Amino acid sequence: MRARSPSSELSGNRPIAALFCATYLRPEMLHIHRHITGLRTFEPLVLAQKTAGRWTGPQPVLVPRSPLRFLGRGLEHLSGRPWQVSLREADRISYSIRQAAVFHVFFGNVAVHMLPALRCCAAPVVLSFHGADVAGAIATAAYAEARREMFSLARLVLCRSAQLAENVASLGCPPEKLRIMRTILPEIEFVPHAPPNDGAWQILQAARLVPKKGLPTALRAFAQFRNSFPAARFLIAGEGPQEAELRGLAASLGIASAVDFAGFLDQDSLGRAFASSHIFVHPSESVGGDVEGIPNAMLEAMAAGLPAVATRHGGIPEVISHGTSGLLCPERDPGALAAALLQLAGDPSLYRTLSQEGSANVKAQFSSAHRISEIEALYREAASPP
Repeated sequence: MRARSPSSELSGNRPIAALFCATYLRPEMLHIHRHITGLRTFEPLVLAQKTAGRWTGPQPVLVPRSPLRFLGRGLEHLSGRPWQVSLREADRISYSIRQAAVFHVFFGNVAVHMLPALRCCAAPVVLSFHGADVAGAIATAAYAEARREMFSLARLVLCRSAQLAENVASLGCPPEKLRIMRTILPEIEFVPHAPPNDGAWQILQAARLVPKKGLPTALRAFAQFRNSFPAARFLIAGEGPQEAELRGLAASLGIASAVDFAGFLDQDSLGRAFASSHIFVHPSESVGGDVEGIPNAMLEAMAAGLPAVATRHGGIPEVISHGTSGLLCPERDPGALAAALLQLAGDPSLYRTLSQEGSANVKAQFSSAHRISEIEALYREAASPP
């Protein structure tokens, strides 16, 4: 049985942008929600295979996963080649988007499993890569043929940063198909920040607790920083598989009492953390090919006025100019990170400059109106006759 097409239920006469996100949406995918709900000249039609949480805006058309998917995953385990969605799933997707002007699949490591759907899609296909989806199985030789076909079926391939685009090109994407699609910031009020008078610095990092976020480096740097500022505290906002390891490291460094693990914070709570903190750190590092695009939490912190100290990693140098809109350090170098924190703590003029310039820079580059306009221009480019 074919899936019921929702296209006749969409309002207005705007062209339809069909958008596929396998799980709609995990909490860390708030930037995708902004993308979908921000569209103005395209009518969003969201497709997903399962939901996670309640979200405002368009509700997804669910295309259930095949109950036999485990067999495909088993064959992948044996052969190394990527499993593929079933022909039934592909048919449901194709039917649901039959009136779409463009079909956008979020995350390359999802799209590589959707070749049957991409083959029968009448609309031009747009893929987007966001960071972690260039690493892991998708980068292996066993995926080479599937990657080649995936890129051949795509009209455009969008990347969060120029550095990420280079990595996608190394996977075999033709350079002429690559475009930059920056993330979208919400409206964030700039709050003037100042160094604490009593030395009670609060350092903040908001991230998933996974290796590429560089949290062990941040903890070691904070331990050194605290030698000069014993009243300092480190707030870690996020969840992830490294939490036990990080708690153990904080204890071994003798700073457990000064490190607060806040867990996942919703947007309002994160905004309060930005307002009450003094410095944002994000010492990202490459782990097995897993590279950041441009971290969303860092952009939001900077927009709110928090001076940022980060690493020369991925797309971060595309938004932070060292000494003007933030400070940059080498990856995996706690000493350099601690020195940057101490430099910032000892120079009120530099602190004010990084707070003001960092906020102005990210708001100019990542405002919703500017980004949505560029995204819709990319959709129009993809939808134009080749």
